[in-house]
Amino acid sequence: MPAVSFQAISKTFATPKGPFQALNDVSLDIQEGEFFGLLGPNGAGKTTLISILAGLARATSGRVLVQGSDVQTQYADARRKLGVVPQELVFDPFFNVRESLRIQSGYFGVKNNDAWIDELLENLGLTDKANANMRQLSGGMKRRVLVAQALVHKPPIIVLDEPTAGVDVELRQTLWHFVARLNKEGHTVLLTTHYLEEAEALCGRIAMLKSGRMVALNRTSELLQAASGSILQFKTDAALPPALAGVARVTGRIVQLPAHDAAEIESHLAALRVAGVEVHDMEIRRPDLEDVFLQVMSGTSASNIPMSEVATAAAPGRPKQGAAPSGGSEDTAVPSVGAQR
Repeated sequence: MPAVSFQAISKTFATPKGPFQALNDVSLDIQEGEFFGLLGPNGAGKTTLISILAGLARATSGRVLVQGSDVQTQYADARRKLGVVPQELVFDPFFNVRESLRIQSGYFGVKNNDAWIDELLENLGLTDKANANMRQLSGGMKRRVLVAQALVHKPPIIVLDEPTAGVDVELRQTLWHFVARLNKEGHTVLLTTHYLEEAEALCGRIAMLKSGRMVALNRTSELLQAASGSILQFKTDAALPPALAGVARVTGRIVQLPAHDAAEIESHLAALRVAGVEVHDMEIRRPDLEDVFLQVMSGTSASNIPMSEVATAAAPGRPKQGAAPSGGSEDTAVPSVGAQR
């Protein structure tokens, strides 16, 4: 039985301009013990899908099962199995951190769990904030409390909707170390994020949404292997010639140019020479997940990264006791965030 099963989910919203279809026939099984990534640009339908999973929105058609429990007809049972960290910073301003966690425990009928609350506070760097009022916390600290609230009833399935958006590097590292540990202990994790280096390091399988449709679903390693071409990467302080500027991905001084083959790499180099662009630290590398994502979203990888048999086959199940989770090896489970590629 899958941990989470999305079955032909469609969702249409009424708008002043007419019906808007946010999700179109999305089907997806997430297996027990997986670390699963759900990726897509803004407006792709990721948060809508998470909202339907959490019972906060009702699908127009289709259904969602959480360990066999229907989120609509068996909501209480399904919701107890989920720990959901939303994008929005939602908190009660009248309580301190420890009180907030005790109240959240009570929502799920959990009593006398101070030992677990203390462990959450320690692992999320909140011990010294336990008695601080929620209004006194920074945005990053409030985000940590949201994570603790989602985990306070020890749910078997953890849902993280952009958990590190707009937070500092320290929190990202703290969160991923803790969540990776929980995944190794058998918790299923569903992650949406715009930090693709995190998804590449953490997730064993990835689905990509575009305009409400699922356009890619595969093991992370298979997505990377199926990506086409190479990336010419270098550093420069100079402006790129117009022919290259339109296709380049620039981050600070780092320039990345996609190339289908060796001839296109030589064409890029020739254009740089003619323009007199001085470059440093040049390398040719294989595409990473961000490159794959851009290929899929632009449609340039349709023949290379299909919705193949891997997409519909049973996903890798829960790891054996002591084995590395499907999110990757024990050595690579936690990404190094904040470092520039």
